Amino acid sequence: MEVVIAPAEELAVLAADAIEALLRREPATVLGLATGSSPLKVYDELARRHEQEGLSFARARGFMLDEYVGLAADHPERYRNVIDTEIASRVDFAPGAVQGPDGLADDLPAACAAYERAIAGAGGVDVQLLGIGTDGHIAFNEPGSSLASRTRIKTLTRQTRVDNARFFDDDVDQVPTHCLTQGLGTIMDARHLVLLATGRHKAEAVHQLVEGPISAMWPATVMQMHPHATVLVDDAAASRLQLGDYYRQTFESKPGWQGL
Repeated sequence: MEVVIAPAEELAVLAADAIEALLRREPATVLGLATGSSPLKVYDELARRHEQEGLSFARARGFMLDEYVGLAADHPERYRNVIDTEIASRVDFAPGAVQGPDGLADDLPAACAAYERAIAGAGGVDVQLLGIGTDGHIAFNEPGSSLASRTRIKTLTRQTRVDNARFFDDDVDQVPTHCLTQGLGTIMDARHLVLLATGRHKAEAVHQLVEGPISAMWPATVMQMHPHATVLVDDAAASRLQLGDYYRQTFESKPGWQGL
């Protein structure tokens, strides 16, 4: 696992650099798209590069991490709509190139199985963007999730619903109680994981992710077993890291051509 500690504004540039390098090398790249606050600056930077520098997504595909169950198709916080607003409509993805699990399906287990097949049929995800919850969840894999789990229905914890209430007029009762989410095993199949975290409120989760024992109680710790995982954090999110100085030294001495 590579840990990069840098100012928040630089983290998005580093993540966008990795995605751009992949797209220019392989235009038919498969991207894993996350929602939440963490990737927003990455999407802004990718949209800027598309508009100003000709970065193309025309042959790329995208797969979302998760989706709320039961939100109306036109609800602004339905993740399919959020992803369309934040990135898909701002670049030149082909129609239908971005997919997500169907939280309005009549048969939710069948929809989860179909989503797994769709990801596999696309050849798997090349680079997966991730955020991390204050309780260590990635996607909606809450504490206690199986480290080998696949796309499935999950019940959201009270803490996650409280954290997400800011998107629902600060009313936790408006936040759905269930979701469809890629499992930890599904996420681990991606070839490169890029997780972003900023702010002191993420410091304990980042500490557990990087330096804690691998445990279902902190689901993100499964990333310690991934052969190519990058964790991008600002000073506040890194404040609990015992080896913070070493991570800084390692990144500062890294050859520029190596990339993330």
